[in-house]
Amino acid sequence: MRVKRLIVTDVDSTFFREEVIELIAEHAGTRDEVAAVTERAMRGELDFAASLRERVATLAGVPVTALDEVRAAVELMPGARELVAECHARGWEFGLVSGGFAEIVEPIASELGIELVRANRLEVADGVLTGRTIGPVIDREAKAATLREWAEKLGIPLEQTVAVGDGANDLGMIAIAGVGVAFNAKPVVREQAPHSIEGRLDAVLDLL
Repeated sequence: MRVKRLIVTDVDSTFFREEVIELIAEHAGTRDEVAAVTERAMRGELDFAASLRERVATLAGVPVTALDEVRAAVELMPGARELVAECHARGWEFGLVSGGFAEIVEPIASELGIELVRANRLEVADGVLTGRTIGPVIDREAKAATLREWAEKLGIPLEQTVAVGDGANDLGMIAIAGVGVAFNAKPVVREQAPHSIEGRLDAVLDLL
């Protein structure tokens, strides 16, 4: 019998080429400021939840219609589409867990047939972003908890799970997965992850 697996990847700079929050910040005129904070958070120099609050605060006043433009601008990482297709062909489960935003991730996931998605939500009032998120922040602990929760729900043992990410907030899920992978990752992640790959996301399949 073929082993069933669950593969969970981070989204920004892993499944997507871009950091979505920077694309939204472009509409607020705060991209450089936001990019600098993102870089420090991904290197593990800042608490993720605090850095997210700081970055999202700069988005206050951006019209919610800008999110459609952002979604259209997102490019998938080379190999992302192929990885999902191959997982589905093998009967494996595939999920996306993101410190980014559900408003962008969910429609793109849906187009690719990905049902397992968890991400932050942006608060909107009167057609504009308020500069806050709604609900619990998807940080390092939440990503690890999500991997565990999905594996349990699907009846897949943790040793048959794969976690892939590039930033410090991915280290929790990378540590508990059966196969933990640093992808195009920051030095702190490459040092701690059992496996490291560069380039195409579907290179993950070579580890399995």
